Amino acid sequence: MREAEDEVDWGQFGQQLAAMARDLLAQDSLDATLQRITASATELVEGCDAAGILVLHDHQVESLAPTERLVIDSDRLQAELGQGPCFDAANSARGERVFRIADLTEAKPRWPLFAPQAHELGVGSMMGFLLFTDAEDLGALNFYSRKTGLFTADSEQAGLLLASHAAVALSSARTHAQMEHALATRHTIGEAMGILMNRHDLTEEQAFDVLRRYSQESNTKLREVAHMVCKRGGI
Repeated sequence: MREAEDEVDWGQFGQQLAAMARDLLAQDSLDATLQRITASATELVEGCDAAGILVLHDHQVESLAPTERLVIDSDRLQAELGQGPCFDAANSARGERVFRIADLTEAKPRWPLFAPQAHELGVGSMMGFLLFTDAEDLGALNFYSRKTGLFTADSEQAGLLLASHAAVALSSARTHAQMEHALATRHTIGEAMGILMNRHDLTEEQAFDVLRRYSQESNTKLREVAHMVCKRGGI
């Protein structure tokens, strides 16, 4: 099928992209950043009806910030079949960072199981981009259209620019979330140690050893043991 004519106003798109980048960095949580990324995909890329981020954890698929049910259904289908464009894009080991399918009905030779079933879900065109930085791969940002022939070479370029900004913002947000989690965990462990020290007249080292031994013997993460101590007032 012939692709639609490229009609991207790059001057306007650049302004929108700059505004999006500022907006992403202003989000106050990882979830908010993810939601803003996928919302921006539908707002900035012509013909995009839905968007989402697919992440692989030991070949298990996770859908993040889907804008519509269509995204969840497509990701789940790829997980069940073990094949599909988003699955490939998120798996950097396969060497592909970008894909664009103008007409899903023509993609059957490459994804013989996924293509016809995705078309039945209502997918006409798809694009996907590996979200990556120099330090890590973060998943794949995927664009969906219910119509065929909607995603063009200009659409791909626009999506690539959006994904590049999104990867930086997502990496920053995830690092911040990890730091906040680490600080919260350290605070909880410190509070639990204080409870044990006061209740059992232990030194700091002895209190930590109690937590550590209980964690090992019960096969429970140390932070969960600490949370239990804080909640119950002891072990």
